[in-house]
Amino acid sequence: MRGLARVLASGLGTGFSPWAPGTVGSLLAAVIYWIVDVRTWWIYPIVLALGFLLGVYVSGKAEALWGHDAGRIVIDEVVGMWVAMAFLPKAFWLLVIGFFLFRVLDIWKPFPVRRSQKLPGGWGVMTDDLLAGCYANILLHLAWFFKGKLWA
Repeated sequence: MRGLARVLASGLGTGFSPWAPGTVGSLLAAVIYWIVDVRTWWIYPIVLALGFLLGVYVSGKAEALWGHDAGRIVIDEVVGMWVAMAFLPKAFWLLVIGFFLFRVLDIWKPFPVRRSQKLPGGWGVMTDDLLAGCYANILLHLAWFFKGKLWA
């Protein structure tokens, strides 16, 4: 596997963490989200779509080297975390809650997240985190909506 694909699949090397590589990859995604402002309504979906498609490609290549949905492959966590934060205001408390929600949902894998892992190659690697990110995003939007109602 080429070097660049390996670096991308491993979330810039965070997938090589000896402790909780998926969590470390999600933390990388949170830091990038906080630093890089691409939340423009029309740019963010493009970044997510390109990240997802790139993730399908490089995680498929990485599976051939490291095995099915290997722990070293964390590009799925990176993109999933970005999905969790989509179309939300940039607030640190939302990012922290989003990080924990995404990790819980990615580990728990509620229906149909677990089933989506059975898709072939990189599609299965990426889709489960995409769905976990969608669930987290819905919960975060509800939290944002009710924050104004409950703590105003």
